[in-house]
Amino acid sequence: MNILLRAHSGLRYVVLGLLLAAIFIAYSNWKSNKSGDSKVYLFALIATHTQLLIGLILFTMSPKVNFSLISEKVFRFFSIEHGFMMLIAIILITVGRVRSKKLEGADKHRTVLYFYALALVIMLVAIPWPFRNLGSGWF
Repeated sequence: MNILLRAHSGLRYVVLGLLLAAIFIAYSNWKSNKSGDSKVYLFALIATHTQLLIGLILFTMSPKVNFSLISEKVFRFFSIEHGFMMLIAIILITVGRVRSKKLEGADKHRTVLYFYALALVIMLVAIPWPFRNLGSGWF
């Protein structure tokens, strides 16, 4: 369990970095009206889905997920808020990637930019940062 928790905590920085890179590339390609696809979009998608799989395993094993103690801040966050918001963010990334594959030119990159940026904002809110006092550290 500890290995999965460390992997999940560390992989968040990879996911955030790839999302930032994908957003920057999408913006650049959109403004310069480039066609084609960037592999960074795909890598961000793969990293978020890997993070989802690890998160689902942790969700079933974690002592912080306890629906009978939902009135307490930490249990509510990990039982409902974190998983729900991350699932929405991952769905946005997936939909953005799928929709962009069907488009050409600037529309492709604009779609990635909007969906990935919205997902990034949701993820930043849903991450249990240490300053939120939810019992999580930086790694």
